[in-house]
Amino acid sequence: MTRHPTAEWTIQQFKECVIGDEGYRFIIHDRDSIYSAGVDSSLRTLGLRVLRTPYRSPQANAFCERLIGSARRECLDFMIPINEDHLRWIVKQWASHYNKSRPHSSLGPGIPDPGVQTPARLVNRHCVPRDQRIVVKPILGGLNHEYQLQRIAA
Repeated sequence: MTRHPTAEWTIQQFKECVIGDEGYRFIIHDRDSIYSAGVDSSLRTLGLRVLRTPYRSPQANAFCERLIGSARRECLDFMIPINEDHLRWIVKQWASHYNKSRPHSSLGPGIPDPGVQTPARLVNRHCVPRDQRIVVKPILGGLNHEYQLQRIAA
């Protein structure tokens, strides 16, 4: 994030996040003036094909619009950032929750990055096993919560 992005700043951000073996082939961006011909040519030198969205068509970049909308509806509509550092911290905490713990409808009841401790599937959803308890972890001061089963020490 920056208050006053420039074309040079944008090129540097792309260089820092696109380099590697991720297999990126395309960059989709809107027609904001920050994406100058210089930015597009720098992206092409990185081996990327630049695709520009049509004029006045936010739905053309649906993935980005969906993520931004989710961040706003689930997090930023309920918090008032004090400054830029606070905003970065909020977005970092929310992004971690979004990518590792929040259920996504396209995955059914699953989460994108379950990690090592995947909650056990219960045969009867309303019954917690006798040797386990439910542990809650508040996210962003209680705006969201993460739940998991934890074994009770004998």
